Amino acid sequence: MSVEEIEVVVVGGGQAGIAMSEHLGDRAVPHVVLERHRVAERWRSERWDSLVTNGPVWHDRFPGLEFPGLAPEDFATKDQVADYLADYAEKIGAPIRCGVEVTSVRRRPGGRGFRVRTSDGDIHARYVVAATGPFQRPVVPPILPEGAVPHQLHSSAYRNPAQLPEGAVLVVGSGSSGVQIADELRAAGRRVYLSVGPHDRPPRRYRGHDFVWWLGVLGKWEAATPPQGAEHVTIAVSGAHGGHTVDFRTLAARGITLVGRTESFDAGTVRFAPDLRDNIARGDADHLALLDEADAYIERNGLDLPEEPQARELGEYPESVTDPVLELDLAAAGITTVLWATGFTADYSWLQVDALDADGRPRHQRGVSSEPGVYFMGLPWQSRRGSSFIWGAWHDARYVADQISIQRGYMRHHDARPDPRRRSQSQAQPPSGSHANPSPRPFPSPSHAQG
Repeated sequence: MSVEEIEVVVVGGGQAGIAMSEHLGDRAVPHVVLERHRVAERWRSERWDSLVTNGPVWHDRFPGLEFPGLAPEDFATKDQVADYLADYAEKIGAPIRCGVEVTSVRRRPGGRGFRVRTSDGDIHARYVVAATGPFQRPVVPPILPEGAVPHQLHSSAYRNPAQLPEGAVLVVGSGSSGVQIADELRAAGRRVYLSVGPHDRPPRRYRGHDFVWWLGVLGKWEAATPPQGAEHVTIAVSGAHGGHTVDFRTLAARGITLVGRTESFDAGTVRFAPDLRDNIARGDADHLALLDEADAYIERNGLDLPEEPQARELGEYPESVTDPVLELDLAAAGITTVLWATGFTADYSWLQVDALDADGRPRHQRGVSSEPGVYFMGLPWQSRRGSSFIWGAWHDARYVADQISIQRGYMRHHDARPDPRRRSQSQAQPPSGSHANPSPRPFPSPSHAQG
């Protein structure tokens, strides 16, 4: 059976794969994008019903297309994001094949490039771009055994309050997902406990601008590496209800019980770390530090922006912080569901080349992997803080496409050279009677150089 030949295979049809396709297309690089489901499938089927983006649509989009029907400061719903990505793929003519799953990528023995095994047959590719992103396998800490509570689920499986059994809910995780889901459950009349870990807490808006604008003008989106110790710190920010600053004091005032990091479970009881007050205090410090930098920027540049002193008014700690709950009997508290908003990890088990470390994480420099010919796209902090966003993926893809083009140039030079074996044989045994001079050397021989 014949095997298809293609220059580049891009694995994944989300924002990273689409961005990659645009830049490869601009450079006339033959390629195909393989997507095992639909374009932007995770936005459609692995997010809760009321999810909206954490950034306004003027900021987090591709340069070549605005979100239709939305004002610049609006926050897109999950379905609007999925439709936007599908529309953009169509706009740029991305060669996407949906319903094709990549099961393995291996280097071709004795041949250039890689053998890409798929559910639709094998492909030989000179280069492979893994654009499946970081949200492939839900992370659930091994704390509660099965049966410890009637229902456990990850945030990727949550859709709305009606799907959960009656009773109270413990939400573990204080990033954007955990905060928004906890608030939604509380609004639906549920008793909610929210386990709060370390987090950053930027203002949603300050002095007339969204926090994404402030991070931009302050150069924070361009940070190449996270601050030491903050590699896995979540950002508590919300685009829900038109966007608002997350304040755990407000959540407590609405009836949510705050607890510290979920640490252990034994005999029906969950135990929490005594770190709730410190976690909130560090989030407050992050909040105030950004306000300070914003004020300094305004003064330095002479901007006429309205004062906003209330942004610094933090208020008193709620009782759940001053007198924290350190352990909780789940049955006695009426908790029937534990919802883990604890993030995701990547799964590159299909990528069977020397591009991963011992823990299965990509070894790369700005998406260029340790395995020649293999590239990554869509990674957090791939080149900068903004790499996880739609616009960040677009800029990262431009760099990766340049690197692929450079490698293609080297190979074109190699292919254009005469076969050195034939040339050496013709020089060693010139045709009889020939008085032609040998081909000139690109560099002088040692004897010539010394003469």
